[in-house]
Amino acid sequence: MESYWNGAEAAHRRVMMKAAGYSDADIRKKPHIGVPNSYMEGSPGSAHLRQIAEAVKQGIWAAGGVPVEFGIPATCGNIANGAEELKYEQVGRDIVAMSVEFVSRVHNFDGLVMVASCDNIIAGCYLAAARMNIPSMVVTGGSMQPGHHCGKAVVEADLDVARFSGSTEEELMELEEAVCPSFGACPSMGTANTMQMLGEVMNLVMPGTATIPASDNRKLRQAREAGKFAVKLVKSGRRPSDLITKEVLLNSIMFDMAVAGSTNAVLHILTMAYELGIDITLADFEKYAEKIPCINAVIPSGPYTVVDFHYAGGVPNVMKMLEPHLFTDAPMMNGGTWGEYLSGVTAQPNEVIHSLEKPLFKEPGLKILRGNLSPNGAIVRPTAVPDPVKYIRGKAKVFDGDRSAFEAIEAGEIVPGDVIVIRYEGCKGAPGMKELMLSIDALIGHGLHTSVGLVSDARFSGFNYGAIIGHVSPEAYDGGTIALVEEGDEIVIDIPGGKVTLEVSEEELKKRKAAWVCPPLKEQKGCLNLFARNCRPAEEGGAMQPW
Repeated sequence: MESYWNGAEAAHRRVMMKAAGYSDADIRKKPHIGVPNSYMEGSPGSAHLRQIAEAVKQGIWAAGGVPVEFGIPATCGNIANGAEELKYEQVGRDIVAMSVEFVSRVHNFDGLVMVASCDNIIAGCYLAAARMNIPSMVVTGGSMQPGHHCGKAVVEADLDVARFSGSTEEELMELEEAVCPSFGACPSMGTANTMQMLGEVMNLVMPGTATIPASDNRKLRQAREAGKFAVKLVKSGRRPSDLITKEVLLNSIMFDMAVAGSTNAVLHILTMAYELGIDITLADFEKYAEKIPCINAVIPSGPYTVVDFHYAGGVPNVMKMLEPHLFTDAPMMNGGTWGEYLSGVTAQPNEVIHSLEKPLFKEPGLKILRGNLSPNGAIVRPTAVPDPVKYIRGKAKVFDGDRSAFEAIEAGEIVPGDVIVIRYEGCKGAPGMKELMLSIDALIGHGLHTSVGLVSDARFSGFNYGAIIGHVSPEAYDGGTIALVEEGDEIVIDIPGGKVTLEVSEEELKKRKAAWVCPPLKEQKGCLNLFARNCRPAEEGGAMQPW
C-alpha cells in the first residue's frame, strides 16, 4: 500500500527498508510482496526451498514488484514418527498461519507468495492466505523421486513396514540409503502431496505446477513465472475470498475423493471453509462420496508415485476427468472459470489416472462413517482397506494412547478379529490429534492389517492403510462414546454401510457416562495447552480458532 510507505509519517518505515538494502523508488512505488519461505535444513521436503524462493523473488523483481523474504516454521512429520512429539504437527498448521499473519500484518504486504512442501506446513500457508485475504499464492516444493532397491521402486513408507517385518539392521540400512533419493515431499498420497495438489484446485497454486518433481528444473522456471504472476495478481486485486468460493471448495472435495488423498485433507478443507465463512460440513464429503470413485493409482491405492502422476497429466488431467461433476463456473486464479480452462485440456486416461467410466475402484477415495461410536462422524480411506476387513465384527482391545497399542501388538496380544480402540489422542486429548504411526506400522509389519480393525479419535498418515477409522467425534476427552468403550465390547466396522457401531445398550452407555471422569490435559503449558483450550473439534477442522 503506497500510503503506508509515502509521506513524512512513513519516514521511520522507509529508513528500515533502506537500511536493509531497498531503494527509495522501490519502497515508495512498487507493490511489496512477502515471500514466506519454509526452508529448513533437516528435511528433504524443505531443504531445497532456498533456490525455489530465490527464483520466485527474481520473478517478482522482473515484473516490477519488491519481494521481502522471511522464514516460517517447518518440520518433517517423519522426524517425529512414532514419538510423542508427532502431536505438534497439527498444531504446527496454526503456528505457520499465525507466523505469516504476524509478519505480513506488521509489514503491510500487498500480496504473498508462500513457498512450502510438506503436510501441515503447506496447509498452514493456505490457512494464512484465507486469513490475510490479500492477493496470495503458494509455490510448492514438488515431490521426491522414488528410490530403487533390489530391482523395484521404493518409498519411505516401505522402510516403516520393513522395520516391523523382521528386517535386520543391515537390511534397514540398505533401505535407508535408497528410499529417499532426492529433495521433495515423499511421493505417495500422503498429506504433503495431497495438499500440494489441492492448492491448484483451491486457486492458490498455478495450474499444472503443484506436482512438478523437485528434481525437474521446470520447478525453478515455474517458480520464476509464479513470482511474475504474483505481481499481476496484486495489481488485479483478486483476493482469496474472491477465488476460494464455496464451489471451489466443493470441487476440492470431489478432487480429494477422486485421488484418494490423505484423510488429513478433510481437516484442512473444513478449516479453510470456516476461516472464509463458507458453509462446508462433513455432509458435503458424504454427498460426493456417493458420486465420485477413486481414479488415481498412486500409493497406497495403487503402485505408482506422485512423479508418475505428474507425467500422467497431473491435477489438470484429474479435473478434466471430473468435469461432468464439477462446478465449472467456479473462478480460476489466472482469470476466467474452471470450465474455460478445462476446455483447453484434453482428457488422457492412463494406468495412473483412470477415467470415471473405468475407475480404479468403484469406491470413493474417502468415506465418512457414522454410528453410535462416532455420531459426529469418522473417516476412512476405503481404497486402502483390504477386502477381508471392509466389514469386521470384533472384541475391543482398548488403549489410552498409540504407544500402549503398539506395545500390545509387539507383545502378540492382538489377534485376528480384534478391533483396537486408541483414544485420548484427539485434538484436545493428545493434544494435537496425533498420527498413529507406531501402532499402524506395527499392524502392517506383523501382517495383521488384513484381519484387525482399528478405531481412534486420532488421525493417520496418508501413507497408512488397513481397516483404520480415524477422526472419531466427539473425541474421548470431550466424553464421546469412544471414552466409554470397555475391554471385550463388540464393535462393528461396516465400511460399505458407512457405520462404526459399539454394540452396547443405550442404558449401559448412560451408566458409563455418569461414572466417566474427564482426565486432566496432558500438557499444562506451551502451544499444545493453548491449542487444546482453543481448538475446534475434528469435524470443524480442528484449528485453533474460537469461531
